[in-house]
Amino acid sequence: MADTYDLVVIGSGPGGYVCAIKAAQLGLKVACVEKRKTYGGTCLNVGCIPSKALLYASEAFAEAGHSFAEMGIEVSPKLNLEKMMAHKDKTVKSNVEGIAFLFKKNKITGLIGTGRIKSVGEVEVTKDDGSTETLKAKNICIATGSDVAGIPGLDVQFDETTIVSSDHAIALPEVPKKMVVVGGGVIGLELGSVWARLGAEVTVVEFLDKILGPMDSEVSTAFQKLLVKQGLTFKLGAKVTDVEKSKNGASVTFEPVKGGDAETIDADVVLVATGRKPYTEGLGLKEAGVALDDRGRVEIDAHFRTNVEGIYAIGDVVKGAMLAHKAEDEGVALAEILAGQSGHVNYDAIPSVVYTEPEVASVGKTEEELKKAGVEYNVGKFPFMANGRARSMLKTDGFVKVLADKKTDRVLGVHILGADAGDMIAEAALLMEFSGSSEDLARTSHAHPTLSEAVREAAFAAFAKPIHV
Repeated sequence: MADTYDLVVIGSGPGGYVCAIKAAQLGLKVACVEKRKTYGGTCLNVGCIPSKALLYASEAFAEAGHSFAEMGIEVSPKLNLEKMMAHKDKTVKSNVEGIAFLFKKNKITGLIGTGRIKSVGEVEVTKDDGSTETLKAKNICIATGSDVAGIPGLDVQFDETTIVSSDHAIALPEVPKKMVVVGGGVIGLELGSVWARLGAEVTVVEFLDKILGPMDSEVSTAFQKLLVKQGLTFKLGAKVTDVEKSKNGASVTFEPVKGGDAETIDADVVLVATGRKPYTEGLGLKEAGVALDDRGRVEIDAHFRTNVEGIYAIGDVVKGAMLAHKAEDEGVALAEILAGQSGHVNYDAIPSVVYTEPEVASVGKTEEELKKAGVEYNVGKFPFMANGRARSMLKTDGFVKVLADKKTDRVLGVHILGADAGDMIAEAALLMEFSGSSEDLARTSHAHPTLSEAVREAAFAAFAKPIHV
């Protein structure tokens, strides 16, 4: 008789592999099933990790061609796209091999194949050669993540050469002369900015009247101005009605959401980056009786339980922000719950980052959300232009914004537009995890000179006055 696992995880992305490792660390017998050839899911293979490798490399290329001379470094950078892609691939290889090592270290049974819930307590794994293996499980975790979503109402035909998804926009063989990005969200702006820095003429077409829809409006407006300076063109409030492949490329047709004449733009490459959808295909959820909501997400309770006993779900496949670290937090919490502990995720303190140049990072509420909720608040802002370290680095674009409750001074939201924003947002998340105030943050000593002093100054501005402006 086959061994029975305490937990079988379907999917080895950030949610799945972290859940598997944490459960194994807590003494559970764990197996993890992955349909790709390598572990790590979308994030490590074609998402977060490879895109960040290209973002960093393209930023270095642009910096060498522009700001180096101002610092007395005279160079004439030459792009070798093949080597840049090799750097990306090497980064991915290192990360996915790292997951395989961690599975081995923690005695996790890893299986490459497509997982399907055969029945309650059973996961069937179909391997590339067509053979199957059935795993017995006391508990099953669905961590299958998300897939590329098309344009609502349109049947977009991805050839992944001319009309591409984010999965393939990280592997173009040459820099397109013209690129149209459909979608002004995180993925579209990150990958659009990569190719713009490498020489493409990039136009972003966005349905909403602002980029980065859920982001604080003041931040997104300022950010868009910086991207325009970098050469990106924006068509906002525009509904895409057609994406069509042509003889020499592709075309995108759109019309104003508020009404008006349609416009068509030709491009060498069209990147459709209109978000992602939960991946539930072929999992056997219907047969197992697992309920989905009206958006195709697996329905769960506060403890990640589905409506079927012994079946749980985490990450992009359930409600909430589609963020790798949100999935990781849920993976840890679920493992702790299954081990008899009290796992918990504070969804009010999960940061979000756009890894462009400069970066955009936020945690907590936006001004718009606080106004809508009728919460009285104080605003503290500080520009990087007034930060000594930012000046020395020629990184003076952007600002830090702290939102604190008017009565209690508890920090409700922090938004950063600027260099290294993604790293600096961590102290704001930590502060909010412990219900800290803007005064707590301002009275915490920050090393000088650092970019993080701008966060402290913004906190000073929220409850008193900033020092250096």
